[in-house]
Amino acid sequence: MPSYDSTRGRFRLAESHLAVLRHRVEGEEVPPELAEADRELREAGLTDQAGNLDLLVSPLVGTLRAPAVVLHVEALGEHGTLHHGVTIGDDHVYSHESWPGSEESEYVRLEPAMLVWALARMVNLQGEDTVEVAAPVVEATTAVLDAGLDILDSLHGLTAEEGVDRVAEALKGAGLTRKSQLTTLAKLIAGMRSSWRMTAAWQGHDGGAPAPRVRGFAVWDCGPLGYWHRQLPAEPILPGQVDDTTPLKLVRIDAKEVWQLITDLLPAAEEFAEAPQPG
Repeated sequence: MPSYDSTRGRFRLAESHLAVLRHRVEGEEVPPELAEADRELREAGLTDQAGNLDLLVSPLVGTLRAPAVVLHVEALGEHGTLHHGVTIGDDHVYSHESWPGSEESEYVRLEPAMLVWALARMVNLQGEDTVEVAAPVVEATTAVLDAGLDILDSLHGLTAEEGVDRVAEALKGAGLTRKSQLTTLAKLIAGMRSSWRMTAAWQGHDGGAPAPRVRGFAVWDCGPLGYWHRQLPAEPILPGQVDDTTPLKLVRIDAKEVWQLITDLLPAAEEFAEAPQPG
């Protein structure tokens, strides 16, 4: 059920609820397949019987309809893939975070000064102590990586050391022979806490002409083994761009460097398309 928390100004909404709100704002009929979501919004007090939006939810809908910047976080962990992000509008900024097993996400209005902090919290950025590794840079191919990932489900019941050895065997069989990198990559795969990628999209310019712009980066969170920036294949990855021979490059970085990557993701003022001048 959709809901609103007045103490923190936050909403819980599913994609179906947002679809209904878009239809309502556009003055369109709500299609039959969204009738249940439409009813839930009325019962939650976010729309009235005529379908008019409550004043509380109007700024959120307006921001989602006309974003200046959209930041997306795709995080893969033990419970599957979650989608979070931030939408920056002309007047308001809203974050949204999903929860494993739930269709609804939590939408919260942000102060712009808290933007980087909010994105860092979405990926659980922590300045915790880490252990030494044999190789701070790992270079292989996506085929090697896939060989290691493919056997993760077979590690249940093994000790941590046995699991690392099993992954190392798979990596070696796929062609990774440099011992320091083999050992390091096996430990990273076996001990990965989560992996995530963050992208920013906005209307920028290309050679003076307005053009959509996108940039991003990807990180592995390996707990005590630290954070690893996946420099290759570089984000954003387009469909069909990666195959078995694509180079893989992982570079160990600390929490401060991850924070800087998040900061650098945000477009500067000069990167936006200029507003058209009145004729």
